[in-house]
Amino acid sequence: MSSEFDRNLDKYAEVIVKAGLNIQPGQRLLIGPPFYEVLGTPLELAPLIRLIAKKAYQMGARFVDVMWNDDQLELVRLQYAPHDTLEEFPTWRSNAALEYGEAGDAVLILAAGNPELFKNQDVSQTTTVLRTTLKHMKPFLKLGNKKVMTIAAAPVETWADKVLPHIPSENRTAEIWDTIFDICRVKESDPVLGWHDHISRLAARCKFLNMKQFVALELKGPGTELEVGLPQKHIWGTAKMTSQNGNDFVMNIPTEEIFTLPHKDKTEGIIRMTKPLVYSGTVITGIRLTFSGGKIVKASAESNEELLIELLKTDEGVSRLGEIALVPNSSPISRTGLLFYSILIDENASSHIALGQGFRFNIEGGESMSDDEFAAAGGNQSLDHIDCMIGSEKIDVDAVSEDGSVEPLMRDGEWAFDV
Repeated sequence: MSSEFDRNLDKYAEVIVKAGLNIQPGQRLLIGPPFYEVLGTPLELAPLIRLIAKKAYQMGARFVDVMWNDDQLELVRLQYAPHDTLEEFPTWRSNAALEYGEAGDAVLILAAGNPELFKNQDVSQTTTVLRTTLKHMKPFLKLGNKKVMTIAAAPVETWADKVLPHIPSENRTAEIWDTIFDICRVKESDPVLGWHDHISRLAARCKFLNMKQFVALELKGPGTELEVGLPQKHIWGTAKMTSQNGNDFVMNIPTEEIFTLPHKDKTEGIIRMTKPLVYSGTVITGIRLTFSGGKIVKASAESNEELLIELLKTDEGVSRLGEIALVPNSSPISRTGLLFYSILIDENASSHIALGQGFRFNIEGGESMSDDEFAAAGGNQSLDHIDCMIGSEKIDVDAVSEDGSVEPLMRDGEWAFDV
């Protein structure tokens, strides 16, 4: 790699530690606990991890620890371990994550791996492993924005091979890193300041929508005609959060979305996904979903439909919406023209919905609600949270007011209102 790459990698580590985690003196930092499909930190990312640790200590962190992982070992387990052992889980990993989260320490997840690692494996086995992970990580996930957590993109060679098959193999890893630096604003003269400005622009759109308190969104495009009801006192937000100790942090790097909580019982219509879904190491394409009374009543896919049907059996909540997010089609990620096969990145190239768990911080008083109170307010609950991309240059979004009047929010995939 070149000296320019080294400079950008150093700046990226600074973005993660300062703009993302916003490490405070005396905090600990845990890198790589299990998180949905991310099972740990690939050894391939050691150069970045060392830079992150250095900068965290320079900002006053008292301890940095890393949970390493080798995805080939995960594959070996599925291929050779007794099938009745797949619900075994290293609880020390989930316990450590919970301990850090409850203490107000920082947690970093690096979204990196082979998107098709398990594509030839038995669907029931891969979903068993994923559900087991979600079950054990649930207490940590339920901390909501009480925990300090940043999820950042970081490529590995197998991922680069999948994203960039059209360029020579020896150039792919360098090219994908360069793309990550672009979409994460690393090449700006002051990337940390650039991140603060970017989040402020997103927050201005949230402020406008929060004042309006629309009752529903209507989405229309090729294969899509969907109405999504919104609960009373819903809150639009960005990836910028505030921890239980009052420290600001950015949860996703990159991020281009504003998002809120749909009402779990008020989604009607049909939707066609505009990008594939990578789930449990397998790519599902051509997804179509039909909703009635808030629940998916029909689901199909052009490829790996069996996995789609299986994941919809995770629990009752996974067949309902937990999030709706708006992203302009002209976002830096969308402009690359690439499909990244990474939910973290692809969801920020496209407006999207999420099947499953809703965020309690997206409704007034949600963090202090019991499960029953959250459900009564319209919030969805599930072990999973699966982002599904629905946006394109052909999607229109309208907002419906309580009096039935309609205002345009997006036209041809772009913002239709100014702030």
